[in-house]
Amino acid sequence: MPRQLAIAASALAALAITTHAAAQNPDPLDIRACTAIETDAQRLACYDRATHRDDREAQRAADERMRSSGVFTQPDGRAAAVAGEAAVPRAPSSLDRRWELDPASKLGTFNLRSYRPVYVMPFFATSQLNTQPRSPNPDNSVGERAHLDNIEAKFQLSLKTKVLQDVLGNGDLWVGYTQSSRWQVYNKDESRPFRETDYEPEALLVFGTHYHALGWDARLFDIGINHQSNGRSDPYSRSWNRIVADIGLERGDWTIVLRPWWRIPESRGDDNNRDIEDYVGRGEVQLVRNWNDQTFGLTLRHSLRGGDANHGSARFSWSVPLAGSLRGYVEVFHGYGESLIDYNHEATYLGVGLSLLDWY
Repeated sequence: MPRQLAIAASALAALAITTHAAAQNPDPLDIRACTAIETDAQRLACYDRATHRDDREAQRAADERMRSSGVFTQPDGRAAAVAGEAAVPRAPSSLDRRWELDPASKLGTFNLRSYRPVYVMPFFATSQLNTQPRSPNPDNSVGERAHLDNIEAKFQLSLKTKVLQDVLGNGDLWVGYTQSSRWQVYNKDESRPFRETDYEPEALLVFGTHYHALGWDARLFDIGINHQSNGRSDPYSRSWNRIVADIGLERGDWTIVLRPWWRIPESRGDDNNRDIEDYVGRGEVQLVRNWNDQTFGLTLRHSLRGGDANHGSARFSWSVPLAGSLRGYVEVFHGYGESLIDYNHEATYLGVGLSLLDWY
């Protein structure tokens, strides 16, 4: 009997302690119980537990620790490692802004965008005019010299738009169009003719990439078809078709795009310029740097052959802001193929004018 009384007394004591503890620390899911607590600090702690504020504060602290150690927490609570850098949001890259590579950057289809620089150069001078264009095809060699001025005007229009989004996974189908004209606007004696206008439509299937190569971030890969012609009749007609590919890389404010291509063969009798690859080249490298609101561009082309087929070109451009979207634009070209009619003609060109849309 005394033993039973001792057990009962212990049970009553335990019940009293549990009841007191429950009164001071009620179930945090029942926020109404917090009103019964008289102590301010304990009542505030009760409200924090009831509203799960403690859990949120703990989660924020944990997230901060993870960010500082290169780990971030996804919305569903899972942790993911970020190799080599803290998981903080980064501004879109130049290639991403230009091609909408990341899913969050995609803006849908049929939005007109700039492609290559859009400019007008009232001054475009050359060291050596091509007054008698020639080609291995006898039908495309001019017999009489033209009367041309060394100074003319040049302008370029270049636009693109996305026509299909999320093709083959994360790919997008873009179509682009570039048109550049050389206008003998100061040649009054010859009635100010357009010396050459080149038309270049193309279609590209573009993918965003995420890997590193020699310290560069590889952000873009695309493959497509390119047509270029000058829309003229013989003997001035020039044209070719290519399968092209682009690999885009970035590092800081530098962007580099590698573009190899393969020419689609034509029959020998219909080919206006069958040796064009030995002059204009079999690929190009485009290097662009944005610095202090200025844009510097360098495009190098080469035939990738030696001996008599060892030819290429270099084009340097520089643009600087003037007012709003208006920019000053300077271009220097040396080598072969400044235009299609000059594909096998070597010369140096200097142009000065205004640009509305730049590379990026």
